[in-house]
Amino acid sequence: MLHVDLDQFIAAVEVLRRPELAGKPIIVGGRGDPTERAVVSTASYEARAFGVGSGMPLRVAARKVPDAVILPVDHEAYLAASETVMATLRALSGTTVQVLGWDEAFVGTEAEDPEAYARQVQAAVLERTQLHCSVGIGDTLVRAKVATGFGKPAGVFRLTAGNWLDVMGSRPTKDLWGVGTKVSGRLAKLGINTVAELAASDPQDLVAEFGPRMGPWYAELGHGDGASVVDDTPWVARRHSRETTFQRDLTEPAQVDEAVRELTARVFEDVVAEDRPVVGLTLKVRYAPFVTKTHAKKIPETFDRNEILARALDLAAGIEAGRPIRLLGLRAEMAMPDAARKGHTPTRGGW
Repeated sequence: MLHVDLDQFIAAVEVLRRPELAGKPIIVGGRGDPTERAVVSTASYEARAFGVGSGMPLRVAARKVPDAVILPVDHEAYLAASETVMATLRALSGTTVQVLGWDEAFVGTEAEDPEAYARQVQAAVLERTQLHCSVGIGDTLVRAKVATGFGKPAGVFRLTAGNWLDVMGSRPTKDLWGVGTKVSGRLAKLGINTVAELAASDPQDLVAEFGPRMGPWYAELGHGDGASVVDDTPWVARRHSRETTFQRDLTEPAQVDEAVRELTARVFEDVVAEDRPVVGLTLKVRYAPFVTKTHAKKIPETFDRNEILARALDLAAGIEAGRPIRLLGLRAEMAMPDAARKGHTPTRGGW
């Protein structure tokens, strides 16, 4: 199986629209105005060389790269480019395509020479879209996904059970797909710092820290094991979220109340389109200067707008009085259809 990952996707789409930007440091975020509060959505390799990364405040990125071209986010352009890429992958003979996001997908196929086939995939995507991609080859989804990082940019790399520990053993656990900074920190407290140490751990020793499902799953990750079938079942969203960064801090309860009501209305529109009930809410609060806290609660299944609003306002009651607020976000968890629950692989999530 292959993991196809488009290189610097958003920046590359912008270069296609503005060829004169090729080779320049490009930063995409917010409305493209570094004087406003916004974060970096992506940066070209040229900008990344200066330490710019996704999620960084846009004004900080602008200071790091004074000569950078800063552009606003254009979701529609990126979605259109992504759909063309995925159509190209599906058009390849004998493939099964599992879309992971705008810029990546798993491709299942039978090939005597996987490396040669991977290069054919790259050529097909480049010819159709003028976008470069990296391809990871693996005998599990995890190994294919991790392999892509070694192929970037525009390369091919293969990870199998045979070379997994040789390549990954000495690397920190946060380099694994599905292990972020928080989980790697929790593993470190157990004396597990590298992939090899995770692979050598007793799964039952991880249950106390991560629970009966995730504990053994993290141990499995240490070996690069897991699902080995590409599933082309259409992706179903587990949640919808909206957030707003305020150009002026909210300081009054009435301002917070109005903002929560607006966020709830926007999230409710997304949920209604899914036709699945809400089962949980999470309110994200970022206090000035940059301290983020979340308030979450499971709720009985409901389609009722007023009920969802009331629950969101209940969460807002937990906001610390008197602290200026620079960002609010609301996430609604939805009930999942049985077909979407089957075969789910845990991955790094958003907030």
